[in-house]
Amino acid sequence: MRDFEKATRVLDALKAAEDQPAQLALPILNGLVGLVQGSGEQPLEVEEARSGAFMAICEVGKALHRGQPADQLWSAAIGATERWMSLTK
Repeated sequence: MRDFEKATRVLDALKAAEDQPAQLALPILNGLVGLVQGSGEQPLEVEEARSGAFMAICEVGKALHRGQPADQLWSAAIGATERWMSLTK
């Protein structure tokens, strides 16, 4: 699967999970790990964007797991994923 397809799937999953309660959103986020792991085969700028999306998604997951507010974190994760996606077109 190409990076653009991975990023698209991740973005769709994030948008679907954003309005879900933590107990439903966390399994969705956990399922994204394989899609956002790097292969090192892309240009550095793409790998950095992918890494940024991965870290932002992890921050959402940590906040949800701890019962903390995640509204701003969702926006950051979606934005980072959109950036990753834009670089893979």
